[in-house]
Amino acid sequence: MANATVSSKSEKRSARWKKNYSHQRDLYKQIQQEGSDILGSYNFRSTKRHIQHGNVTVNHHCMNVAKYSLAFSDKLHIRCNRREMIRGALLHDYFLYDWHDKDHVQPYKLHGFHHPGIALDNAKQEYELTEKEQEIIKKHMWPLTVVPPTCREAWIVSCADKWCSLLETFHVHKGHGATDQF
Repeated sequence: MANATVSSKSEKRSARWKKNYSHQRDLYKQIQQEGSDILGSYNFRSTKRHIQHGNVTVNHHCMNVAKYSLAFSDKLHIRCNRREMIRGALLHDYFLYDWHDKDHVQPYKLHGFHHPGIALDNAKQEYELTEKEQEIIKKHMWPLTVVPPTCREAWIVSCADKWCSLLETFHVHKGHGATDQF
């Protein structure tokens, strides 16, 4: 009887693991499909050189935010434009510098307040952005950005960003540190 219970628990655990793995794979496929031009760009890959929170790189953080944005919208049954949400999430921290570097002068000392505008300017130089994508990038740091988001996609990305930042800062999500290879 005890062996049957252990086997049943093991089978349930295995089924949950397989379901979770499949779900994670599907989220990454969606991100790859909708953001392949971003993921393949030199500048986006260069974000692997800079740490965002804890030991998680900016690149990994943006991927986490895109993944959690999709997961939140699915779990909460929020209808939204998934393509724009993914692309905005990937580009929300597209500031392209190391904000931990003390040698930088203003506005980097107030990185939290200024980086959304810098990220938006960088993204606009490289990509053709929709209004929603711009809104996501520009307002993802609300309430620091004062004006709140006005579309669902921006609200979702803002929430996912805060959630991922919390997990990364407290080392629940662990990265592998910055790398010069990208």
